[in-house]
Amino acid sequence: MSGRYSNNCDQTESVGSDSDETEDAIAGNVSRYSVSPPGGRGKLRKGTLIFDACFESGNLGKVDYVTDYEYDLYIRPDTCNPKFRVWFNFTVENVKKEQRVIFNIVNFSKTKSLYREGMSPLVKSSSRPIWCRIPHKNVYYYRCPEHRRNYVMSFAFCFDREEDTYQFSYCYPYTYSMMQNYLDALERKGYPHFKRDLLGTTLQQRRLDLLTITHPRNISHNSSAKRRTICVTARVHPGETPSSYVCQGLSRFNEIQ
Repeated sequence: MSGRYSNNCDQTESVGSDSDETEDAIAGNVSRYSVSPPGGRGKLRKGTLIFDACFESGNLGKVDYVTDYEYDLYIRPDTCNPKFRVWFNFTVENVKKEQRVIFNIVNFSKTKSLYREGMSPLVKSSSRPIWCRIPHKNVYYYRCPEHRRNYVMSFAFCFDREEDTYQFSYCYPYTYSMMQNYLDALERKGYPHFKRDLLGTTLQQRRLDLLTITHPRNISHNSSAKRRTICVTARVHPGETPSSYVCQGLSRFNEIQ
């Protein structure tokens, strides 16, 4: 494999321990990384795919060339928890029209996945910015002896516009910035039944917010009334983005009541 860098930059059932074949080689996300056949040199040709995951919620740590039509992709593990590897989100550019590819996500940590029950990855492109599902008939989830019997998700795709940049994702992304922008907008509205508090910060110094929704008379910390409390939490693992949308939808429902 020849690579070029332009700049640096649900309840899960785990399969064994960390994947020895990949994690020691993955230090960060790929950044405009082009993959050529072994010995490939010279000017970058159209159809030599360029991968990138250096953006918020991006995850793709390594790309291996298999053939002109097939690539093995390695995802980075969850922060501080190397046994969990589920989320992926990356872009591909420099494609040829009608170029067909197979992408293999080769180091999943889940034995039970909705990909085996009809779910499929998402794709959008620069000229068609709305996420859509890859047809399920083009998606395969299986245990692969060539990759230490890890679970592999393979999907076939055909690029149809050379000028487009394509983005592929495990599920609908919900970023930290999206959450903060929503909470900031909610706070600016000054609703009497909403209260936002900072519980603390993460290891990476990001906010841990607590949103309290209640009658205004219960907002005061001096309130002596004992009332039943419902705690709602979402997204224990990075790949559980649908729960973030559900949690935001719950707060919006209470916003309009």
